[in-house]
Amino acid sequence: MPDFRLVPVDMLVIVASVAAIIGIALWVGRKQEGTESYFLAGRTMVWPVVGFSLFATQFAGTQYLGLAGAGFETGISVWNFEWIATVVLLVFALLILPFYLQSKITTVPEFLERRYDRRARYAFSGFTVITAMLLDSAGAMFAGSLVLSLLFPEVPIGVHIAIIALLGGGYVLVGGLKSVMITDTIQGVILFAAGAALFILVFAEFDFDWSALPALAPEDGFTVTPPADDGFFPWPGIFTGAIWLSFYVWVTNHIVVQRILAAKNIDHGRWGALFAGSLQLPLLLFLIFPGILARDIYDPDQVTDSDVVWVALVFDYVPVGIRGLIVAALIFALMSTLDSVLNGASSLVVNDFIKTREREFTERQLLTISRVLVGVFMLVAALWAPVLTTFSGIVAYFQSFLGYVTMPLVVVLLGGIFWRRASVQAGVGTLAVVPFGLLAFFLGEVFGLFDLQFLYATGIMLLLSLVVFVTISLVTEAPAAEKVEAITWSPQTWKQETRELASTPWYGNYRVLAMVLGLVTIVAVVPFIG
Repeated sequence: MPDFRLVPVDMLVIVASVAAIIGIALWVGRKQEGTESYFLAGRTMVWPVVGFSLFATQFAGTQYLGLAGAGFETGISVWNFEWIATVVLLVFALLILPFYLQSKITTVPEFLERRYDRRARYAFSGFTVITAMLLDSAGAMFAGSLVLSLLFPEVPIGVHIAIIALLGGGYVLVGGLKSVMITDTIQGVILFAAGAALFILVFAEFDFDWSALPALAPEDGFTVTPPADDGFFPWPGIFTGAIWLSFYVWVTNHIVVQRILAAKNIDHGRWGALFAGSLQLPLLLFLIFPGILARDIYDPDQVTDSDVVWVALVFDYVPVGIRGLIVAALIFALMSTLDSVLNGASSLVVNDFIKTREREFTERQLLTISRVLVGVFMLVAALWAPVLTTFSGIVAYFQSFLGYVTMPLVVVLLGGIFWRRASVQAGVGTLAVVPFGLLAFFLGEVFGLFDLQFLYATGIMLLLSLVVFVTISLVTEAPAAEKVEAITWSPQTWKQETRELASTPWYGNYRVLAMVLGLVTIVAVVPFIG
């Protein structure tokens, strides 16, 4: 392993880059006239920004390092989460996204109120805010501080958390979602280019010999379909868990969907979603493959933390100066989840709880409340982040936690869009399954009373939620047709869009673009099956 010490030139580049990005964020977000501007960037975002921001929001710096680390430890099966995200974003763009944008909602829970009632909105929104604060934002601060501790080991971890909180929360406080999306795009471009360049530099050491990759991969590590008893990613988990977790992340989670709601129009929203999906596929090349190649560069028996492998490659192969630029982008990637969560959680509280009260507020008052909430959430997350160190493995359990508790949310949302018979009582009643999932998570993952791979546990919770949802719907009154007609999918919806697309050029037709991306995904995945 190299010495993770930054030379003065790198430090200068980091300081200049951070200052420049913060300056850009404050400049683009300097004029905030109301909550729509603050939370949805005035609904003016074009598709490249929407796509890169979607990618960066869900793909924080810790995950950037984690993919290379997983490649080093287990091989390419971790890529399943990425190409499945591409498939889910295709479905989102084709079938679901129009209902969000045409209804002009400000939050995903607001859509649930229109489909069911206000109880569903409050329950869904409250759950998202709590998990956003105690897991998403605090976890991002804590994990980010660990990465910074690698680069600056002499600085206490509390100081790292404070720096991340101030840098990530400061420009969100002032500039809102527009600042977040622009900075996400900048750091996304830099890190994407860095990943591509690093792969080429490292692969050159092996004379670009593709046979080196399967030879260096761990046992059963060069396939996306590991055995059914694999502890990390059993192949049936693709269908029982990974797909549905991806639906939660990309379709149900307001923190992510907020970027789509900020799109200029439906076309830019769809193109942005498809663009974000296309960015998932090259991660096999840019991150996972370097992790596998690193097994020949660093002794696997001597590497105590595989998540540092990608940083080690940067320090070993990237020239001074460029290295500083990559580290600066990585620091901002570490904050991308934080800034998104702070703005998204504030949006939920303002739009789902404050605006729905009988008392009316002016836009200026709401904007002030929004900024106060961002500040409060930033402080809460910063204070909670060090506490995570006392909960052994809670950050590692995060994905497992989502598998246990989010399936009722996925069923309620997808069921409400694709099944007109779904009743109001079914929507509210199914959300009551969430506490049972939480109990199962603690019994199995925390206290170890049973041993079940979390992707299989996700499938069980999905099945339970479906049974509750369908049963309650069938024994209660169906919703009025006029209530659900405009917000549920039907074959007539597809036929109407077909007529509207008849005169659209192929390069602007989202269905053609989706088909191309789908074919590319199949071609990319099939060689690694078996």
